[in-house]
Amino acid sequence: MTMQLLQPGELSTMLPTLPRLHVLVVDDEFLMRWSLVETLTARGFLVTEADDAHGAYCAIRSSGARFDVVLLDYRLPDNADLSLLAAIRALTPDAPVILMTAFGTREVREDAMRLGAFRVVNKPFEMDDVSDLVFEAFAARITRGGRS
Repeated sequence: MTMQLLQPGELSTMLPTLPRLHVLVVDDEFLMRWSLVETLTARGFLVTEADDAHGAYCAIRSSGARFDVVLLDYRLPDNADLSLLAAIRALTPDAPVILMTAFGTREVREDAMRLGAFRVVNKPFEMDDVSDLVFEAFAARITRGGRS
């Protein structure tokens, strides 16, 4: 079976036929989380937010909550390492995780990718780029095995 990658712009033509994407945003910095939620909501995403690791666990384990993509801050008040990334990958193996960090050392990036992060992005970043990155993560997910 040969799997074809999507060409630039091809996903945008598919979007009207796709169900609304559900994104989990985990960040303890209120303004960052608010900006992400506002940006993604304006682009038509369904967004759930959490301000710490405990909130992320609760969101993931809540009945009926399935996430298509997770935006995860590296350092949270109750988790300052990659253990939450590992837990999210174990609990929701199909959901691509985009790790956001102001502490993006080479070691952090390499460890995050080894744990299954889709991408590691350095803060600060352009909010206008976030929805495209979420679409890219989702497209990678559907091209490697479909939306579950």
